[in-house]
Amino acid sequence: MVAETKRLLEPSLDQVLGFCAEDPVERVYLEESARRGLGRLVAAVDGSRVTALCHLGSNVVPSGRGCEIFADLAAAGGPKMVIGNEAAVSELWAAACDRMPRPRDDRPGQPVFSIAEPPEPGETAIRPAVREDLELLLPASAATHHGELGLDPLATDAQAFRHRTLQQIEEGRSWIWVEDGTILFKAEASAWTPHVVQLQQVWVDPPARNRQYGQRGLRDLVRLLLEQVPRVCLFVRADNPAAIRLYEAIGMEKVGTYRSILF
Repeated sequence: MVAETKRLLEPSLDQVLGFCAEDPVERVYLEESARRGLGRLVAAVDGSRVTALCHLGSNVVPSGRGCEIFADLAAAGGPKMVIGNEAAVSELWAAACDRMPRPRDDRPGQPVFSIAEPPEPGETAIRPAVREDLELLLPASAATHHGELGLDPLATDAQAFRHRTLQQIEEGRSWIWVEDGTILFKAEASAWTPHVVQLQQVWVDPPARNRQYGQRGLRDLVRLLLEQVPRVCLFVRADNPAAIRLYEAIGMEKVGTYRSILF
């Protein structure tokens, strides 16, 4: 049961930053959301101390202890996904599942990887993507999205996905290594704070796979990002052993687990 002293409130930025500082890797999305004013954040407080935090929107992202306290709000919002720290998601879901649709997928045990020391150079031509890369990136980004979330964004809302992909490019959150029209490596940032960058959309064109391009590209991207932040992280589906081997090969370490519940 949730302690009677706990109450819900919309936290200040300082409260959010203090809470996220306790685990900047696990809470990177929550911290960026607060800094950029994206979505709605609700906190559970015990006295004056934040004990749990939840992002409410198309993605519900809980963190902390006693996340069942967010069940009513999560169920009322009709989210597309509940995602985050596995224990926090499990607490929220146990309290809200009888009021929410049946998931189309449930992915527990997703490893969260992190790295703070630069790996060996990959000696690639990786660079920030530019607007002229958009047409090349779109199908690759859509294929990655489909693999990660099980939906083809070019079929569901091509215009919105095109806009999002271009926005990532224009914000300097997309990187690419391309030769002769083939993407040897690409990735983008899903969250970025002064403490950590979280990566997503890691991709190598199918004809170029199994030639170490992914490992080399990721090495150089991590090196590039570690010049700007102390740590780089990402999470991966538990049923993707090839990706897990790649992340371990460049020196990333498992630091936690996520759970994703998709509707």
